[in-house]
Order: sequence, then structure tokens, then C-alpha cells
Amino acid sequence: MDLLLDTHTLIWFLKGDKKLSEKAKTTIENLDNIKLVSIASIWEIAIKISLNKVRFSKGFKHLIELIEENGFETLPISAEHTIIVSTLEFIHRDPFDRLLVAQSMNNGLTIITRDDNIKKYNVPTIW
Repeated sequence: MDLLLDTHTLIWFLKGDKKLSEKAKTTIENLDNIKLVSIASIWEIAIKISLNKVRFSKGFKHLIELIEENGFETLPISAEHTIIVSTLEFIHRDPFDRLLVAQSMNNGLTIITRDDNIKKYNVPTIW
């Protein structure tokens, strides 16, 4: 299965946070699955770190290293993704999450998310 981790999912997985569901954790740890992290999520985390809303004890650069060490692939933002964002129903107001929905639609990905607003779009989700 090809998976796209929502930003909170990525943070909770890397931090070993108990808020991550057991199903999400098991799915991420399954070596048969391809795990993708959107550059939008990395950008969002950079903003959260700069605002002191999220903290990684070894800094942002270490976060990038953890993404690579866990075998997650980085998904770039394409023009096609932005075109899809421009046509999405305005269910979700968060621009980062709207982009994740568009990437999921365009690339046939299942989003690992707890976000109920993302689940209202026509994309497969796991939690």
C-alpha cells in the first residue's frame, strides 16, 4: 500500500507519541508499505518549530535525518497537485491538509490521519 503521512502522524510516529493509533503505527512499520512524507508537511513542521509549537530536541535537521532513517520517501509538490487544490470543495481550511488531499488524489495514496475533515474528502484514510 502507498501511504501519505499527515503532519501530526509523522510527528507522533517520530516522537513515539501514544496519540498515534496502534493501527497507524502498525501500518507505518509494515515494510511492505511505501511511506511518503509531503514536502508540505516538512514545511509545516519547520513553521511549527520556528513558532515553538513543536520541538525536536536535536533540531529540525535531525527531523530530516529521522525521515530518511525510517525509509520515508519525500513527495514533492507538483503543478498538478496545485490544480487539484484549486478545485477542491472547501471542507478543510488548512492549506497544508488541502495539499495532502490533492496529493493523495493525484498519486493514489492512502492518508494516515486522525483529521476528520480530511476524511470528508474522497480519499482513502487509515487511523
